[in-house]
Amino acid sequence: MDAAITGMAETARMPGLAVLRVAIRAAQPARERVLADVVRGLGHAITDRSNADVALTDGLADAVDGIATVIIGGMDSNAAGLLPMDASAAQIDAALRAAAAGLAVRVRANGPRRFSAVEENEAPSPLSPRELEILLALSDGLSNKAIARHLDISQHTVKFHTESIFRKLGATNRAEAVAKGLRRGLVHL
Repeated sequence: MDAAITGMAETARMPGLAVLRVAIRAAQPARERVLADVVRGLGHAITDRSNADVALTDGLADAVDGIATVIIGGMDSNAAGLLPMDASAAQIDAALRAAAAGLAVRVRANGPRRFSAVEENEAPSPLSPRELEILLALSDGLSNKAIARHLDISQHTVKFHTESIFRKLGATNRAEAVAKGLRRGLVHL
């Protein structure tokens, strides 16, 4: 860990982001100093456990009780954040901010650790669950009134969702929306 993150202290803090109060815990004093340098380099303040927003530990030290803790190189499944030993300063900063906000952070074990384009055949549905229900009802040839009765919603709500479906799928009518939904695999006949 020491060699992987020694040079991170020079990383500048992004302007406009809040300064976090971070408690540091490591198995060895040298590692604790390295983590403290990284945290300071990110523009955060080092503090004790009593008033910390979040804690940062190495993989050998225990999580800090009562505080959202990010662990570098650890395996504690109860920790708010788990990062690999070679975590970058940006990953550490993002994990600290996420954990302080109440989110859990995990890095994928396999594959790249960056954002990438989703393959077209893996694209998530652009429609909400309710819109998918209505598109399915449209594919059955139901009227707005029949869809409203079936889903126990108002006709106005059906119309609103239908217009949203048209917009999201780039359709101008029901038949075109159903055809585009079939091609995308959103509905099946």
